[in-house]
Amino acid sequence: MIATFLSLFFMFQSPTIEGTWVSIDDATGQRKSEINLYVEEGKLYGKITRLLQEEDQGKSCVNCKGKDKNQPIEGLIIIKGLSKEGDEWTDGDIMDPANGKSYDCTVSFSDNNTLKVRGYLGFSFLGRTQVWKRK
Repeated sequence: MIATFLSLFFMFQSPTIEGTWVSIDDATGQRKSEINLYVEEGKLYGKITRLLQEEDQGKSCVNCKGKDKNQPIEGLIIIKGLSKEGDEWTDGDIMDPANGKSYDCTVSFSDNNTLKVRGYLGFSFLGRTQVWKRK
């Protein structure tokens, strides 16, 4: 009976967002980078820990602004300050190291091992969604 209760308990637990995720390029379908998602003081952050395409390795964020300008892309915090609202993380930013621009961001689970990461300007329908897979 206890085993049944525990299996039901874990089955209905929502998956944790923290951990390493692999970004998938929405145009090419290629694996682009590994991002470590973590929660700090109730907010979600994401740091690029590894670039997976050989041609991207060693690159710096030449188009970034402020303290991120010319910093190595590996190590950049690209997701900042998302808050949990129901089943989503929202009201924060995501930065695209390819162009240095920041966008509003919403992150939600598609399933336990797949995230939908949406970056947009002002209105959610004016953006694009990437799929990230749990490593």
